[in-house]
Amino acid sequence: MSIQVFNHNAMATVFQVRIADQEPRYAAQAARAAFEVVDRLEGLLSRFRENSEISQASHLAAGETLRLSEPVFACLRIAERMERATGGAFSAIPMRKTGQPPPAWSLLEEARSIRCDQGRLDLDLGAIGKGFALDRMAEELADWDCTSCLLVAGGSSVLAGAPPEGLAGWSAGLELDAVGTGRLLRHVSVSASGLAVKGNHIVDPRTGRPATLRPRVWAFAPSAAESDALSTACMILGEDEIERMLAANPGWGVLLRNDSGWQQFGATG
Repeated sequence: MSIQVFNHNAMATVFQVRIADQEPRYAAQAARAAFEVVDRLEGLLSRFRENSEISQASHLAAGETLRLSEPVFACLRIAERMERATGGAFSAIPMRKTGQPPPAWSLLEEARSIRCDQGRLDLDLGAIGKGFALDRMAEELADWDCTSCLLVAGGSSVLAGAPPEGLAGWSAGLELDAVGTGRLLRHVSVSASGLAVKGNHIVDPRTGRPATLRPRVWAFAPSAAESDALSTACMILGEDEIERMLAANPGWGVLLRNDSGWQQFGATG
């Protein structure tokens, strides 16, 4: 068994690709192609880049539309779905300005466009963008026939593909010892939120007030975009809300750390 490891700086963090069961030179070429994907996405999704599509969309006036590239439209579609699924605990516009109309936007499928319906959008995909990038990187690696892989974004988001030959799963080196030493991952994404991961900056989009932070949340989902958004939402949602949300989404799971220790909800790999 051979595992090749490659690192790349993007989106203000380090992305890592681990590829198993491939010739080293071929694996390096595949990893470079995957890193080119995340670089392109950063140019499209970053709110810190003046000419990115997200920055342009954030400056739309009410009634104006902007045609989007396929990746940006796809990411916003997932963000829209996750906002509905979490009851607004996750939002592509996490910071709401007081004294102004609440922002509202719509996606126009046939035109592949976003429309500003009300207010200033101030889109921020920081809580889903890295996960979305991991998903698109995995698609690129699949085109290279590198499906036995593990993708990591900054240590807070992990996407596990098929395990290396002869192994039950990937050991991601995550801080999951307290909830199961040696937990192995395969065909699942895991994302973390908490004080140590995102700092004391998580705001409840529904109220505009700082969230009551749990020390740590791990979220599990089929895609990294989903687990990213889910981990942020579960820093905000109450346990009853989490149970109802997971009942409607059986492919998701959550591990919460609170004063009484770890609690497991739903499917966690």
